[in-house]
Amino acid sequence: MAGHRAAVLGRPIAHSLSPVIHNAGYAAAGLTDWTYGSHECGEAELAAFVAGLGADWAGLSLTMPLKEEALRVAASASTRATALGAANTLVRAADGSWWAENTDAPGMVDALRWSGVETAERVSVLGAGGTARAAIAAAASLGAEGITVYARRPAAVAELAPVAKALGVAIEGADWTRASTAGEADVVVATVPKGVADPLADALRWRRGGVLFDAVYDPWPTPLAASASAAGCRIVSGLDLLLAQAVHQFELFTGVAAPLAAMRTALWDAAAAR
Repeated sequence: MAGHRAAVLGRPIAHSLSPVIHNAGYAAAGLTDWTYGSHECGEAELAAFVAGLGADWAGLSLTMPLKEEALRVAASASTRATALGAANTLVRAADGSWWAENTDAPGMVDALRWSGVETAERVSVLGAGGTARAAIAAAASLGAEGITVYARRPAAVAELAPVAKALGVAIEGADWTRASTAGEADVVVATVPKGVADPLADALRWRRGGVLFDAVYDPWPTPLAASASAAGCRIVSGLDLLLAQAVHQFELFTGVAAPLAAMRTALWDAAAAR
């Protein structure tokens, strides 16, 4: 029987722990004919890369900077990926075409639920880039009535307006200089790149019992996470998100229930060894 292949694409990609997670899942699930690798790929190269894949390819995970380009390459897309304007997953359909999905958003919800968060009335989002789109979708899934996006560029918040409209939620934009007030929300989701939120560690006023979801996981803990933890907040890390979104991808690619415990152990061991 021919094997099945999947991989993560992006630039840079050498740091990715996705192969660790997926291959551990294949081993634990007894999928001995499945392999998962990684390939360096930029936006301009994605269409040609996908077009050149053989029938043994079942799925692709997309990281930066490919999440918007993936939608253009796919023949079809889920309602969620279309609403967010970003896809981190390409799945081979029965007819051989590629279908786009976004597993970041449900992955965020799962990671928060693992920490005990079932609902959130108010959500603060630090940053207004691609990951903020998934954060808004996650906030909507948790029933948030107030979503405030703190951004360094007002124009970036405006770009999120169609996403919020498609999801049926309202967002309020706030200047980055006001980010110290973000901790008043039930859940704070930090989506900014490594180091950007570090100055907030001493300035942000945390609500005791709140939750910080910091999408950064290297280095860990971030100054922001350390500050939130010291204030009594629950912490969800980028590693939790990496695992949760990969679980959804694993099941989309294979059609098999993901062996979560084995995938989590492999990820945590690999991260600790770095």
